[in-house]
Amino acid sequence: MTPARPALDPELRELLTGMPLMSELTPELLAQLRQLPSAPVDSLLADRQVDRREVSVPAKDGARIRLSVFSPANPDRAEAAPCVYWIHGGGMVMGDRFSQIDIPLEWLDEFGAVVVSVEYRLAPEATGTTLVEDCYQGLLWTAEHAGELGIDPARIIVAGASAGGGLAAGLTLLARDLGAPAIAAQVLICPMLDHRNTTVSSRQYSGVPGVWTGEMNEFGWRAVLGGLSGDEVSAYVSPALAEDLSGLPATYIDAGSAEIFRDEDTDYATRIWAAGGQAELHVWAGGFHGFDALYPQAAISATARRTRTDWLTRLLHSNGSA
Repeated sequence: MTPARPALDPELRELLTGMPLMSELTPELLAQLRQLPSAPVDSLLADRQVDRREVSVPAKDGARIRLSVFSPANPDRAEAAPCVYWIHGGGMVMGDRFSQIDIPLEWLDEFGAVVVSVEYRLAPEATGTTLVEDCYQGLLWTAEHAGELGIDPARIIVAGASAGGGLAAGLTLLARDLGAPAIAAQVLICPMLDHRNTTVSSRQYSGVPGVWTGEMNEFGWRAVLGGLSGDEVSAYVSPALAEDLSGLPATYIDAGSAEIFRDEDTDYATRIWAAGGQAELHVWAGGFHGFDALYPQAAISATARRTRTDWLTRLLHSNGSA
């Protein structure tokens, strides 16, 4: 029996008709998707006054992790700027540090943030905690070089979309447990939080083509877990497993009502509240997975982006001048 599903936003439904949708991922299809061009970062920077710096930092095993640093070329003030540490999406199996980079670049425009985007190693070539540890090493470098980068170390925000949102959540848990570096907020955009794939929304979006389906989700998790199961899976990899969500920074979570991650995302926010934490949750009616990244021109996408930016602006004003 086909499960009932929330209707798509009418404008998004029309836009989605022009996009080829898939039901499953295979190693062969993944290889093809990885050959697609990267996000057009040069065109995104063309009309912005931005200084760009490319950095390579060592991972725990000696591999090199690439970071791109985008800073306002002519900052309006002498004081240090907030930082957005960006983690890209792609199911943990594809994408690069320029994927969805237009989202944090809007925050560079809005409040002069320095954007640092990390290129973590992908599954299945990298497995287990390697991905989140790569992100952690990049975050450590950013915090250690805050003065050089013009960053206020008290206003570092960890943010990511989809798989990047899940890695951002895992990274924030890891930084909390290790005691450093300090994270002022986490922004989790339709985050990929739970490897178990057992929620109502995961069942609703299985067996049907989509932007990201239950079957594609299973592929991504198999790739990153590399045979791990049960108690072997770290909460830093699958943050929904974390038993203790206390002591986290201010958190923003959003998702679409018509997507696979809806229920695990709402549950994560609920558990932060239960632990006494501060979380803002938005579930956008009729939004599919990644709607505002794929179709920023849609009215619902503009609203979602503006709401996210408004929350960050309020947060930064409460923590110091933005």
